[in-house]
Amino acid sequence: MSQVDLAPVGNCGVASLVDSKGRHVWFCFPRLDGDPVFNSLVNGPDPDNGYMDLLVDGLQFSRQRYLPNTAILETILTTSTQERLRILDFAPRFRQFGRSFRPPMLVRRIEPISGQPRITLRLRPTFEYGASVPEVSIGSNHLRYIGANTVLRVTADVGPTYILDETPFLLTKPINLFIGPDESVLEEPDGLAERFLHETTGYWTDWARQLAIPFEWQEPVIRAAITLKLCSYEETGAIVAALTTSIPEAPGTRRNWDYRYCWLRDSYFTVNALNRLGVTRTMENYVRFLLDTVVREGASTLHPVYPINSRTELKEREAAALAGFHGMGPVRVGNAASVQRQNDVFGSVVLSSVQIFCDSRIPSIGGEHLYQRLRPVGEMALRNALQPDAGLWEYRGRAAVFTYSAVMCWAGAHRLAMIARTVGDSEGAARLSARAEALQVEILQRAVTKDGWISGTLDGEIADASVLLLPQLGLLPASDERFLRTIEVVESRLVRDGFVMRYNEADDFGMPETAFLVCTFWYIDALAATGRSQEAREIFEHLLVRRNHVGLLSEDIAPDTGELWGNFPQTYSLVGLALSAHRLSRTWEEGLWRPA
Repeated sequence: MSQVDLAPVGNCGVASLVDSKGRHVWFCFPRLDGDPVFNSLVNGPDPDNGYMDLLVDGLQFSRQRYLPNTAILETILTTSTQERLRILDFAPRFRQFGRSFRPPMLVRRIEPISGQPRITLRLRPTFEYGASVPEVSIGSNHLRYIGANTVLRVTADVGPTYILDETPFLLTKPINLFIGPDESVLEEPDGLAERFLHETTGYWTDWARQLAIPFEWQEPVIRAAITLKLCSYEETGAIVAALTTSIPEAPGTRRNWDYRYCWLRDSYFTVNALNRLGVTRTMENYVRFLLDTVVREGASTLHPVYPINSRTELKEREAAALAGFHGMGPVRVGNAASVQRQNDVFGSVVLSSVQIFCDSRIPSIGGEHLYQRLRPVGEMALRNALQPDAGLWEYRGRAAVFTYSAVMCWAGAHRLAMIARTVGDSEGAARLSARAEALQVEILQRAVTKDGWISGTLDGEIADASVLLLPQLGLLPASDERFLRTIEVVESRLVRDGFVMRYNEADDFGMPETAFLVCTFWYIDALAATGRSQEAREIFEHLLVRRNHVGLLSEDIAPDTGELWGNFPQTYSLVGLALSAHRLSRTWEEGLWRPA
């Protein structure tokens, strides 16, 4: 069984993770990086609070899935006497009054299917990262959970004392719960829940219908795309790396990080994948975030990671009241990577924006104004390309001139030259092209070892999976002998039981124990690009089997057991899945006219 048998529901404003029996174990309120009012995911193996669930007398087994092409989760519980009920969990999202309606709210609908199961509703939020238990006030049809800075209101069409006292009752008709802000629910709950469900279903199915999916592996790609969208915070346009904090990268390690923030690198990968799937709105919103928050006029540098909302503090601390995932603490809030130097971010910003300048479907956001805002970023890239940094793996104890960082700086300058030509700045384009070309030559001279393969650092001999991306970034063709030799080094040094490690050297916490899932997707893409498509397909299929019960992936995998570890759901991993599927799939013409 996966360590993260969880399913997210959300609406690009809030999200909650639900376990395979229907318990909400992680719900940050009132936004993706907020206080987790449900936090039992990281509060030990058997927490007393920090969740919402329901108990069913005589529960025998559960079955869970998403309604097709939606972010609406269905959990069916069956008792030993074959009584059955269905739980539908979702966060409302649809168009209303000419704009997007996505309140910071969860809706839970509980429906009897057969018999009259006896159930108990339990709702036990905490505030301040588990440090405080709220006071509770009772209304005629709602409960208010009151903290020092937060009020969570639960409205239901069952008497509030049934929830507060956790009184068992027979489920004879549908029950609806609305969990969210301290606002009155003015409509009849059952009708409102049905309307929200209908409208939200329509939104997601319409959104999924617009996806440019490959012929093969359609369901995994659609699920990855929907989940990537759930990791976007639409109010500001920011994209989080994952929805959780402090699920460790491996059992018993202190590699526990908070990923509920916007990494410029991760966001570039997410935007790139959604663009490939034909969804450009996330890119447009993200560029708005870049303009509002990142590439402000007069900025002399860029940080690797930014809060999704200006009120969020990124200084790293530990939440002492929470015991950790299965008791494996610490639980971290904030991330010290925000003060690191990571030079690849300059290229990430430019590459995230470049399609806006050449995609005729997009309104004129990508004109002279955006180009002028990006020009200083290109200068930063050229200025920092060959300077030591913490690298994309965010080493905390050492710095080097990492090949990936240098190449992303080159790519930023190279793409900015393309943008300059698009907007009519031929002089600027020529200048940027010349400087980028010189940088490209130096990177290849210093990154290629005496044995002819590409090191993860300039002037070094370090095996690093990130160099598998160099052909995709345009530094050299995949057919180049230096790249072919690099693949051989990756295979001999980094592949473990079919999965690819980031590197094979000790870092700040010792030797890595788990494989970073996106590295395996990079390896798959490299094999396909070098003519080894059948091998790539086999590894891809092997990876798909490792998804959890609803088709999702976390950050890391234990090569020997196949257990998923790390924060969840991880955008990196889902990006890799979607892009590899596109690269490996038979075309629609082949699929429709030729047998497999």
